[in-house]
Amino acid sequence: MELIEYPDSEMMMMRLADILASQLKQALLGHDRASLAVPGGTTPGPVFDNLCSVDLDWSRVDVMLTDERWVPESSDRSNTALLRQRLLVDRAAEARLIPLYADAAMPEDKLDALTEGLESCLPLSVVLLGMGADMHTASIFPGADQLDRALNGDDLLVAMRAPGAPEPRITLSAKVLNGAMNRHIVIIGEQKRLALDHAQELSVEEAPVSAVLKNTTVHWAEA
Repeated sequence: MELIEYPDSEMMMMRLADILASQLKQALLGHDRASLAVPGGTTPGPVFDNLCSVDLDWSRVDVMLTDERWVPESSDRSNTALLRQRLLVDRAAEARLIPLYADAAMPEDKLDALTEGLESCLPLSVVLLGMGADMHTASIFPGADQLDRALNGDDLLVAMRAPGAPEPRITLSAKVLNGAMNRHIVIIGEQKRLALDHAQELSVEEAPVSAVLKNTTVHWAEA
């Protein structure tokens, strides 16, 4: 793991967008297509705002979430909706969205079809992850019902239900995340910095983020 500290989050988001763009451009030099997986939530929004205007061949880039809540895009909890609003705009509007949600009651109902859509994008060119104060990443939560499957199985996508999560989730597995060519984690605040340090002392079941820290660059700003 490499840790990069920034004087403030604004500078971090701008620099991180530059790094992701550079790695996507490098991937496109050697391959017909490149793939980018990103988290939902509010933290990465400024990265998206900077990245979407970058001059690269977005028509050859596949974009997906690292995980999604099992809700339709009309829901204010939809990460896909956030992605459409803040990343898949400007020049990045030409990118191809690889969905992690389909219209069905439960994620298990569409898991095979969504997995099939993901397979052609592997290995992922660039992955950006977040981390919760509970040391989860993507939707690989401590105490989740399919935790072992997400951490140690051969599945590409895993349907997940976790304590405190109000709806089912679908998540890229550790196998997919660790297979990425470039991997980053972005965190803000002292609480998450302490959680990151603590995660390295715990088992992967207690701190799932530790399963993806090897060869990962962590970007941190205090505020």
